[in-house]
Amino acid sequence: MRFRSSFSIIAVVLAAACGGNSPSQPAPPANPADLVIVNGRVHVADEAHTVAQAVAVKGRSILKVGTTEEIRALAGPATRVIDAQGATVAPGFIDSHVHFIEGGFALSQVDLAGLTTLDQVQAAIRDFAAKQPAGAWIRGRGWLYTPFPGASPTAAQLDAVVPDRPALMECYDGHSVWVNTQALKLAGITKATKDPVNGVIVRDPKTGEPTGHLKEAAQGLVDAILPKQTAEDRRAALKAAVAEANRFGVTSVHNAGTSLDDMALYAQAKDAGELTVRAYLATRGVPGTSEADADAMDVAWKRYGDDPTVRTGIVKMFADGVIEAKTAAMLAPYTGSRAAGAPNMSAPEMNRIVAMFDKRGWQIQIHAIGDRAIRMSLDALELAAKANPAPARGRRHRLEHIEAIAAQDIARFGPLGVIASQQPMHVALGDANQAVPKGPWPDAIGPERAARAWVWRSIQQGGGRLTFGSDWPVAPLEAGQGIWLASTRVKADGADDQRLSIDEALDGYTRWGAYASFDEQRKGTLEPGKLADIVVLTRDITAAPIPSKADVVVAATIFDGKVVYQK
Repeated sequence: MRFRSSFSIIAVVLAAACGGNSPSQPAPPANPADLVIVNGRVHVADEAHTVAQAVAVKGRSILKVGTTEEIRALAGPATRVIDAQGATVAPGFIDSHVHFIEGGFALSQVDLAGLTTLDQVQAAIRDFAAKQPAGAWIRGRGWLYTPFPGASPTAAQLDAVVPDRPALMECYDGHSVWVNTQALKLAGITKATKDPVNGVIVRDPKTGEPTGHLKEAAQGLVDAILPKQTAEDRRAALKAAVAEANRFGVTSVHNAGTSLDDMALYAQAKDAGELTVRAYLATRGVPGTSEADADAMDVAWKRYGDDPTVRTGIVKMFADGVIEAKTAAMLAPYTGSRAAGAPNMSAPEMNRIVAMFDKRGWQIQIHAIGDRAIRMSLDALELAAKANPAPARGRRHRLEHIEAIAAQDIARFGPLGVIASQQPMHVALGDANQAVPKGPWPDAIGPERAARAWVWRSIQQGGGRLTFGSDWPVAPLEAGQGIWLASTRVKADGADDQRLSIDEALDGYTRWGAYASFDEQRKGTLEPGKLADIVVLTRDITAAPIPSKADVVVAATIFDGKVVYQK
């Protein structure tokens, strides 16, 4: 289906002032709506999956949802009218897992996403470097494992296009970096450098020299010598990230790991009227986190506890790494290897930290990708629930990613009340959206375990709740791409069908995202009294299967009752 001109897809007009009412015309409403959207397929995203035609907004809130005739009757002379022309209208998308400021920085770096050959990767870096000031670091991100022999890039390959200054390219998954010789020298990484805890310096098997590929905590060896980011740099990156979110209909994000300093940046942006995205900000729990550390986080929670735009009350932990780099913790060794990956912390340490935050009432989200890490995390959450009384607001702990799960753990999410926070586009990035998955992700664990990849429908059928996100900048900040994949996912041979309906996929980016942040009372559905965060698309995406990931296009984004993006 071809799109019509974007100008005809959505008409945004101001109603003309009337000189008076003819006898046949009804009197204008005494308290008219500020904004109405008419002639749409309005997905309320409630439990009944109600579909209406139109929605009215007054101030920051939804005033009414109903037929076009009913909603037009609420328009006055100054009401802004959006004609959706039959397109999908939904609650503003909620991305339940992002690295928001890091995504803002990535917008100014060389983009290597989707490049499948070494020649393509090198050409993109070469062209980008030629435009940068002399002596500046060359930064980029998004490289896939597939262009590199053995799924491992080398400094020599990067030296070929950036020989004269340091260069660092971050992997799409954020768990590896690729650096050139200049960067290795500046960081002092040599044959004698020891691997840091939870990190790997990839080495030449013959000489033992570092190859230029640094995994997990080894990335910190280079991070220490990168040009320092100022508060102003981070504020600018946040502003760029907000604009990107507005462009893709994202009105709320859950930021997976936020420093207390960055929380202040979000608050400053909100106070300046620049934060047209609601931010739910996770603090970090790492090995060794103490009661004193948790006390400091409690202070931040009191400060940002219940603001509708900047909030916290959630803590992020890492159980393991990623499968492609073979740093995810598995119950059995990787294919063709004796190694099974190691957890980022021992089970007793994880249990201690989880119990500590659970007792204080914090929501806990745990990065858990390998089946061993998933089991450890579920065990820790189960133990905490047995040891501690439930907090007043209840428990809504979360596991993030859940890529390769043991069969017997799928049914644990529902009884434990643990939310499955997953990122649909990771299926494609992991070479798993095909009938016979082949690539670094499936090859690393073999077909039997790969058949249990990203089993969101299976978790849902077991009573577990889902929430969806992008993990931006790991994947684009486009909820539309995730809705496309979740609803059209290819069934892999030997695997259960994990496809969702469009309504279920929309739920994952709307009402369940609100639930996953204890915020369903004020957002996530288009019901009267809730915050007026709304997205208008350029087509009705429920009319037929979505043809491709590029076919969910945002025509307008409304935040707090105001249009913040218009195509």
